[in-house]
Amino acid sequence: MNTKFEAYLFDLNGTIIDDMHFHARAWHDILTNDLKSDISYEDTVLQMYGKNQELLERVFGKGHFSQQTMDEVSMEKERRYQAAFKPHLKLIDGLDVFLEKAHQAGIKMAIGSAAITFNIDFILDNLNLRKYFPVVVSADDVSTSKPDPETFTKGAELLGVQASKCLVFEDAPKGVEAAKNAGMQALALTTLHTPDEFHITDNIIRFVRNYEGLELL
Repeated sequence: MNTKFEAYLFDLNGTIIDDMHFHARAWHDILTNDLKSDISYEDTVLQMYGKNQELLERVFGKGHFSQQTMDEVSMEKERRYQAAFKPHLKLIDGLDVFLEKAHQAGIKMAIGSAAITFNIDFILDNLNLRKYFPVVVSADDVSTSKPDPETFTKGAELLGVQASKCLVFEDAPKGVEAAKNAGMQALALTTLHTPDEFHITDNIIRFVRNYEGLELL
């Protein structure tokens, strides 16, 4: 099968699984009830990009928490998220078929996510996705988060594929921006954000709600 791209780089949350609302609720609970911020749910959603530590620093300012406290808050947030989401854990509609088609076609695939390894393992192992994703780039593997391109450039390098031959699957505006900064085109999932919320669109080849009926690209 002839395809334009040699590799697919997938963000995880909101792109492989539709779980961003669970992350948002867990964060909002932590920020307001545990840490006593007056941040709204809507503003919490806007702050949900990059590493957990970076979110805390954006909301409270750098130096407000010790590194140990930020690490503890981060893990508590992930435990609450996983407990709430596990009963609902499933792939976004149509992705099982799409991944298998890509696998059979010999398209290389990787995860490029700002999630920590703890959360990526939770998804890949519970949904038996390891065979599709021999390469995983997590928050633990990069020095700078999206929209910096490092997550995707490292994924492409580990797959041995040029950036121009990689297609990024993303649900977040900052992720699409990271793809652009990496010299890659993107397919945008509208699981949490509407198309008009993507301030950079010139590298987006398509907006989709899910993967049903999606052909290889």
